[in-house]
Amino acid sequence: MAYCRNCGNKVDDNAFVCIYCGVKVNPEEEARTIGSKSKLAAGLFGIFLGSLGVHNFYLGYTNKAIAQLLLTVVGWIFFVGPLIASVWGLVEGILILAGSIDEDAQGNALVD
Repeated sequence: MAYCRNCGNKVDDNAFVCIYCGVKVNPEEEARTIGSKSKLAAGLFGIFLGSLGVHNFYLGYTNKAIAQLLLTVVGWIFFVGPLIASVWGLVEGILILAGSIDEDAQGNALVD
């Protein structure tokens, strides 16, 4: 059993809110687990599927993802679009894994 830091009553270890006073028991843990995206998944999406913008769709950067997808699909006309989109995705994937890009579009930290 844990204790509420506000009222001092015992609360269940799995509880998010104290049933006595309504204060969040562990707001840091809640913020880290609810809606958190995986850094590893985003990085691997960027490295292997970056030219399609999959990693940006996953992280919520929809406009950037659509730009990468269009650059790949429409860029076949000029033969350079897919190459540019692939390098762009590869670089972003490496930056995600290295920790330079550490938030999703909503500002939530990526978890390991």
